[in-house]
Amino acid sequence: MQVEIWSDVICPWCYIGKRRFEAALADFSHKQDVQVTWRSFELDPKSPPQYAETLIEMLSRKYHVSLQEAQNMNARVSSLAKQIGLEYRLSEARPGNTFDAHRLLHLAASRQVGDQATERLMHAYFSEALPVGDRAALSRLAPEFGISTQEALEMLESDAYVDSVRADEARAAAFGISGVPFFVIDGKVGISGAQPVEVFADALKDNHQTSHHPRR
Repeated sequence: MQVEIWSDVICPWCYIGKRRFEAALADFSHKQDVQVTWRSFELDPKSPPQYAETLIEMLSRKYHVSLQEAQNMNARVSSLAKQIGLEYRLSEARPGNTFDAHRLLHLAASRQVGDQATERLMHAYFSEALPVGDRAALSRLAPEFGISTQEALEMLESDAYVDSVRADEARAAAFGISGVPFFVIDGKVGISGAQPVEVFADALKDNHQTSHHPRR
C-alpha cells in the first residue's frame, strides 16, 4: 500500500497531520506493507527566501486579519500541536521560500531517509527558528540524516531536484489538491487535512481490506 503525503515544511497543520497519521500507522496491523512517500507542495511559491517581517505580521497581511487575530490563530494551532507532543515556537519562526527545503528532502528521499529529513526540517522550523529559505542553514541540518553539509550545500547551489519538486506539484494539481496536508492512498483514496487519528486508521484498514478482498 502506498501513501503519498503532500506537505510543506512550514505548514503547521502538516506537522500535526504527520503525527496523527504516524499514530494511526503505528497501530495498523499491516504497517509493514505501507510505503510512505513525501511529496512537495509550496504554500507560497512566490515568497522571498526570508521575510523581513515576523510570522504574525506575515499571517496578518496574508489573511487580512489583525495582529491579535493572527496571534490567536498561532495560539490555537500551537495548543493542538502540544496535545500530540509537538512544541511550536511560532513567535520565533522564520518563514520564507521552501523550494530549496523541498529539494533537500528529495535528495534525502533518494538515500531512503526522506522521513527522517522531513521530521528534522519540520522540527527545526517550528521549534528551533530555522530560517527555512537559507541554504547554509538547511545544509547544516543534513548530517543529522546522513548527508554531509558540503554535499547538501553543493546540491542546493545547483539545480538538482528542481524537476522532482515540480513533478510533485504537477501531480498535486492533477489530483486537484489545493491545500495541505493531503494524503493519497494507492492513488485513489484522498484525505484532506490533519484529520483525527481514527480517520487515518479507518482509511488504512478499509483500503487494506478492499485491496486484498476486492468486491465482486
